[in-house]
Amino acid sequence: MSTSPITLAVLVSGSGTTLQNLIDHIADGRLNARISVVIASRGGIGALDRAAGARLMNFVVEKSASPTAADFSKRVFSICTDAGASLVCMAGWLSLLEIPPEFAGRVMNIHPALLPSFGGPGMYGAKVHQAVINHGCKVSGCTVHFVDAEYDNGPIILQRTCPVLDDDTPKTLAERVFHEETIAYPEAIRLYQAGRLKIDGRRVRIGPEIV
Repeated sequence: MSTSPITLAVLVSGSGTTLQNLIDHIADGRLNARISVVIASRGGIGALDRAAGARLMNFVVEKSASPTAADFSKRVFSICTDAGASLVCMAGWLSLLEIPPEFAGRVMNIHPALLPSFGGPGMYGAKVHQAVINHGCKVSGCTVHFVDAEYDNGPIILQRTCPVLDDDTPKTLAERVFHEETIAYPEAIRLYQAGRLKIDGRRVRIGPEIV
């Protein structure tokens, strides 16, 4: 199996903590990858500062500048293609995309809850954690999944859990969930890179490690 780093395109819409996690994993050798491009859905966000600080090529593609969702998606994936991305990683990306056939099974997202609960339109950031607390859940966590044409709907790759404490606020729960995210996303990328993920309908089967 090739030992070459996998080439990632990272899509961002916010502060860039997930992007920074990937940058850090790559920098210290825990993830054999390189980020060829960072694409933001809006300007003036922290993720762009993080990309610039890491000297990563970055672009802003605003949805409002595109006449249709199809045109917006085409612009995003055209940049991914030009950057030679093998895998597209959504990292706090909030805009729905139409996945072109050539990228089917090559786009991942991470969600700060245990899907299919607490996902869908409008469920992001502190809203997710508040909903989990309001519902009285005893556990929460994160989900890495392949992306399809609906919000938070694609086949689940892996999940990690953490407790919900009686005195949790959205902020304290978010911190605990993010710790699990920092482990889950790099692991999902490694599994993809190793050719161990097979999409079988709604399920993602993880094959044995190839020695």
